[in-house]
Amino acid sequence: MKKILFQKMQGAGNDFVVIDHDPQLDYPVLARKACDRHMGIGADGVIVLGSSTVCDHRMRIFNADGSEAEMCGNGARCLAVYVANKFAVVPEIFTVETKAGTLQASVHGDIAAVRLSDPADYRPEVEIKAAGHKLTGHFINTGVPHVVVFVQGLQEMDVDGLGRLIRQHSLFAPKGTNVNFVEKVREGVVAVRTYERGVEAETLACGTGSVASALIGYLHSTGKLTPQKGAAMRVATKSGEVLDVTFDLDVVDKDRPVMTNVWLKGSGKLICKGEYYL
Repeated sequence: MKKILFQKMQGAGNDFVVIDHDPQLDYPVLARKACDRHMGIGADGVIVLGSSTVCDHRMRIFNADGSEAEMCGNGARCLAVYVANKFAVVPEIFTVETKAGTLQASVHGDIAAVRLSDPADYRPEVEIKAAGHKLTGHFINTGVPHVVVFVQGLQEMDVDGLGRLIRQHSLFAPKGTNVNFVEKVREGVVAVRTYERGVEAETLACGTGSVASALIGYLHSTGKLTPQKGAAMRVATKSGEVLDVTFDLDVVDKDRPVMTNVWLKGSGKLICKGEYYL
């Protein structure tokens, strides 16, 4: 057996096994075994901290099914706190290389803010036929692909059942998509429940899904869109933690909003640390 030093961390209830890079490890195998909630440590994914030639650090994220994700917002905050605790000197803002691009991160205690890559591929008003229903979804890539579906009665939604059908829908082939069911709470606040690709189930939170929900929620909460610096939305996750999302909005026309400088702020908390035997 190989001994692996790990920390288990969580951000808004999204939990991760965090380790340092080891070239001898088969990460997909490790993720499937370590993330098992009965036979392993139990987590939504494995985060690997490595060195980078273009940034201060590199992050890789492997889902519980062993697949590698492009990015993870809650995971990025956990990694940021992990970095701040690991190194004696950390810049006020440091950079992290991911498959979705370069992130910026800032840490104060167990609260981290991360700047994500600019959203892409916005497709509003996508008609989705699933389980005998016609739904309207709004697609956006916030580092990974997401669909946002506005609903009433969020707590009664069959997130696992309907989410699985949309996640595998031919409209989003071949990679599939994460699925966010969103309900407006009040002005500037939305609640979200997310079915996560790779975990293949509902999770307590999803960082990039919260960002997608905040961006789409903002676009649909105002009448005429106007350019805005520091637009803000708050997102209530299933875990109970409320995440803060800020961004800059430019408007080319009503169907082509441009969103940049996207920041996600919330917790990245250490649960435990120890040795795992693979």
